[in-house]
Amino acid sequence: MRRSGLRVQPAEVEVSAIRAQGAGGQNVNKVSSAVHLRYNVAASSLPDDVKARLLALPDNRISADGVVVIKAQEHRSLEMNRAEAMARLQAMVDRVAVAPRVRRATKPTHGSKMRRLEGKAVRAQVKAGRGKVRGE
Repeated sequence: MRRSGLRVQPAEVEVSAIRAQGAGGQNVNKVSSAVHLRYNVAASSLPDDVKARLLALPDNRISADGVVVIKAQEHRSLEMNRAEAMARLQAMVDRVAVAPRVRRATKPTHGSKMRRLEGKAVRAQVKAGRGKVRGE
């Protein structure tokens, strides 16, 4: 779901083919079908506020020098892995494209304060009735 018109430019993305890890038989040892995608956020054409929000994400895929590194090896074909890596990068950008709404602090209403105090008084009466019985 694309919420904004921001698109990651393919020219700004460095894609390299690597060999996939894990089980897969002889195909894994012969074919470089996994994709290693690198995207330098600082050198990108994204607006400055989007860059700042992207770099502020608590994500392990973003290195300390501002490079997003995504590895895709789910599919057997290089083209499908490349498309998946680009989709993941676009999803990251889409997530920070729209600025979060600023929360405005409000004060509780007079009625809500009174209801809270009445509830406290009722609860205090219940607890006061649990004390030891004093016989006179």
